[in-house]
Amino acid sequence: MTEKDEFRNNNDWLHKAKRPLKVIIIGAGIGGLTTAIGIAWYEAPEDHIECKTGLHKTGHQVTILEQAPKIVEVGAGIQAAPNATRVFSRLGLLENLKAKTNVLHGISVRRYADDKELSSTSLSPYVQEEFHSPLGVIHRGDLQGTLLREAQDLGIDIRTSHNVIEVDERFAPRVKIQSGEWFEGDIVVAADGIRSMTRSQMSAAHGHRDQVATTGDSAYRILIPRHRIEHDKEAIKLLDDNVGMRWVGPGGHIMAYPLQPKSVVNGIKPEQNSTYNMVLLHPSPHKQGANPDEEFWITKDSKQDMLRFYSGWAPIIQNLLKHAPEDEVMEWTLNMHRPLTTWVEGRIALLGDACHPMLPYVAQGMANAVEDAAALTEIFTMTDDIDLGLRVYQHVRKERAEKMQQSTLDTQHVLHLPDGPEQIARDESMRAAMRGCTNPDRWSDK
Repeated sequence: MTEKDEFRNNNDWLHKAKRPLKVIIIGAGIGGLTTAIGIAWYEAPEDHIECKTGLHKTGHQVTILEQAPKIVEVGAGIQAAPNATRVFSRLGLLENLKAKTNVLHGISVRRYADDKELSSTSLSPYVQEEFHSPLGVIHRGDLQGTLLREAQDLGIDIRTSHNVIEVDERFAPRVKIQSGEWFEGDIVVAADGIRSMTRSQMSAAHGHRDQVATTGDSAYRILIPRHRIEHDKEAIKLLDDNVGMRWVGPGGHIMAYPLQPKSVVNGIKPEQNSTYNMVLLHPSPHKQGANPDEEFWITKDSKQDMLRFYSGWAPIIQNLLKHAPEDEVMEWTLNMHRPLTTWVEGRIALLGDACHPMLPYVAQGMANAVEDAAALTEIFTMTDDIDLGLRVYQHVRKERAEKMQQSTLDTQHVLHLPDGPEQIARDESMRAAMRGCTNPDRWSDK
């Protein structure tokens, strides 16, 4: 028997824990569910030399505590960059997600006033070839639903109506829910979102106030169903072309792409896509009674207010917005958190939006939460030293995620320039990017 054969026959360390751990995860969002699936079940990367036979049980016991009484598949479109789809592939999820995902062929950046193209970037097959995993767009509810069903199929203990209100003041791995009951484990992973209770308690322990920083922007998120635009040739072409559209203008920009491809039924392929997703960034209006210290606020807004802001933008944009359902125009304020001193206290670790909430300008919020989950998965198949593992998690994740956070602010500035010399120079740089130069729009830069 060769050394390699012996390695293949004794490779349990690659995907089984040295010591099974009891892991408590706060939150059943995308980050929490991915962490649960990864920590409970793991598939070794392709560059490991053992022959894979699918997912392998690590031996860790995972419990998810979710405050909602029911996990509902809601939301709008999100982008799944290769750093996310690669992780989904390793967890055996990508095939299930493909039927619900659009792989974008390219991205077109256009001038707000006249719809003239400033730059065009090919995404397929370039992204697959360069990063060995696709870039797709998917409805958040479809992604969360797929993760939820996978977690349920794997027998992961998911407890709804379990609102965590406190972590142990010594930051021991135990948490208290609203009923007063305590849950104990070996590790607590707080994937409790942008309004994280755990982050607030950690900040207070260091004498800091958990405070938001305003970006000055808000976002409309709208979904336009196919039946509303099926007689509009210009709009239906955008829906059926798998191209991301990015219109940039003074004080705001729009990102739009098609969602929810319909599957083939009885060998007949119906319309390609069923929903057009638009995210419209604009200056935050003053809202009477709004508290600037609140994490964020969501309001149902007037369609007329939305049309008013974009009234000077290209006719194609105004036409699309007229198709938006009147009673479904929602507005999100966009705030962010300054980098934390630590993501780890004792044996409690923050994950995803709880420690690095991302602004949408480079579409990396979901992907970085998934990266966090992948890091924890790898670490706790390699070591049973919990304190070491959590130090490694923070070491490999914190600096990268914070750099990504900063890049969102840089991109915000570039995309929202007022008309003038700086905008003219930016537009010329975007055109030069098609000749191989650097694109000032980070999202569109190869």
